[in-house]
Amino acid sequence: MEALPPSRIVLPRGAWPSVLDFLCERFPAIGREAWIERMARGAVAVDGVPVDRLTPYRPGGVLTYHREVADEPVIPFVEGIVYADDDIVVADKPHFLPTMPAGRFVEQSLSVRLMRRLGNPALVALHRLDRGTAGLVVFSARPDTRDAYTRLFRERRIVKTYEALAPPLPGVAMPHVRESRVERGEPFFRVAEVPGTANACTRIEVLARGATVWRYGLQPVTGRKHQLRVHMAALGAPILGDHVYPDLRDEPTGFDQPLRLLARELRFVDPLTGQERAFLSNLSLDLP
Repeated sequence: MEALPPSRIVLPRGAWPSVLDFLCERFPAIGREAWIERMARGAVAVDGVPVDRLTPYRPGGVLTYHREVADEPVIPFVEGIVYADDDIVVADKPHFLPTMPAGRFVEQSLSVRLMRRLGNPALVALHRLDRGTAGLVVFSARPDTRDAYTRLFRERRIVKTYEALAPPLPGVAMPHVRESRVERGEPFFRVAEVPGTANACTRIEVLARGATVWRYGLQPVTGRKHQLRVHMAALGAPILGDHVYPDLRDEPTGFDQPLRLLARELRFVDPLTGQERAFLSNLSLDLP
């Protein structure tokens, strides 16, 4: 199996006695003995030189290591490839699959699966979807043209359209524009609407009306964390399957209660060819 590119950390200023002490504080979930074992295998290096448990800490060095997860859970859904050429890959991410390695998931992430499937270790996600959100993710396939596509996202020249299933909003005139100020909340992984100048904007329309569930089209004008979920919850129609907004609840076990949020369409002008590009997800949201 082809090795993944190592993770890199520029060592910050600090008074840790050793590299090992820094790693134990930075990644407390891994444990001291696990880091010592990795060092003994030569799996941790600073500026390309393997370190051991006694290596002194030196700010400014570049630490490299490979992520390792014991007993990694398997995500029983397969990603799709909507489009691929020499420069980009557009993938369909299923629910529950993280975009990038994080926490309990390394091999079971979209980026690693695609790297192995396509045999291209240069693949880099140009944006991310939450683990609970399904749909389109664009990857850069080669470094030479990466910056041109990265600028599309940085400069907000990508039009993204999502679909969501949520309770009806009969009292809200549609289409509707929700604008608010969104800031980091508590706990750290949540955000919240707060008073102040708006920094988040979402256009909302109704695609289909059912008795108890409506299908919405959501177009984020801005790209704040969890923006769509927060805006729908604030309107009184939290997205089905959301265990974080409006109230934090225990995450369901298993895979039978996905967040009903889908990145349905991406449109942009290709920075290399000037051609209008539009991609549609092959996934769909099923009513609960």
